[in-house]
Amino acid sequence: MKKPIRSSELLDSQALQLFESLYATRSVTRAAERLGMAQPTVSNQLNRLRRHLKDPLFVRTATGMEPTPAADELISTAREALECLRHFSSWEPTFDPNREPRHFRICMSDASHVTLLPQILARVRIVAPKVQLGVVRIDAQVPRLLESGEADIAIGLIPELGQGFYQQSLFEQDWVCLARHDHPRIKTRLTMKNYLREAHVGIVSGTGHRLLNAAISKLQIDREVALDLPGFLGLPAVISSTDLLVTLPRHIGETLAHANGLQVFDCPFPIEKFTVKQHWHARYHRDAANRWLRGICSELFLRKPA
Repeated sequence: MKKPIRSSELLDSQALQLFESLYATRSVTRAAERLGMAQPTVSNQLNRLRRHLKDPLFVRTATGMEPTPAADELISTAREALECLRHFSSWEPTFDPNREPRHFRICMSDASHVTLLPQILARVRIVAPKVQLGVVRIDAQVPRLLESGEADIAIGLIPELGQGFYQQSLFEQDWVCLARHDHPRIKTRLTMKNYLREAHVGIVSGTGHRLLNAAISKLQIDREVALDLPGFLGLPAVISSTDLLVTLPRHIGETLAHANGLQVFDCPFPIEKFTVKQHWHARYHRDAANRWLRGICSELFLRKPA
């Protein structure tokens, strides 16, 4: 059994280049010129290489320096090692969405299923037909999923993500209220008096819900909540068929209103705005596939200030 080689005994790339050049040129002088080194330096390094490998490697003959059988045996290994080093040194992460199949998982809220996901999917279907998407709910598992690579990015308001994560701001959200298009008491403007007089639907999930509740508590607004929903599924049907109002972030509000013929009003009291961001873990900051997906989201949703 061979004795393991310590890292301090490993040959470096310069020694491999010297050996390969001497084998190709059969001359210390020409090898020195090829490597841009002084001839005495090449001679000294060749002597160290001979001692290390315990073989003369190259012997002077009438026709020049000829390799020994050991050198003939080692040259292919040396060239393979140099090629590996060159590949390692010039390596750059790449991802070709047109050719490489990949399954991305995106953490997002229920609102983003309606507002963001259709746009992401439509773009991906055009530019990367072999890419598949999966959606993961935003919950307490998001940090672990991003760190492990089980999820690629998370989009939304996720303030609990801290050290070890990158983020990019995409767009800012303020608040609107929705009502059915033929609401009997609200026509062109929603006043605070109207707001307090009507009954409401409460969406009881997400960070946005906490911001709304904080504003209501701070301003001591006493409103009647006739229905609590865990998400936005079924909300358009409820608003369309009742006199109830709902207060929600503008993006999801305008999307639901446009698709279901609802009225959109500015919220009559101040609620803290928030910024929708995309988040990813530092482990995948340079990953080419992750960068590609982040680029898709930036192209679609990044809104620069006017």
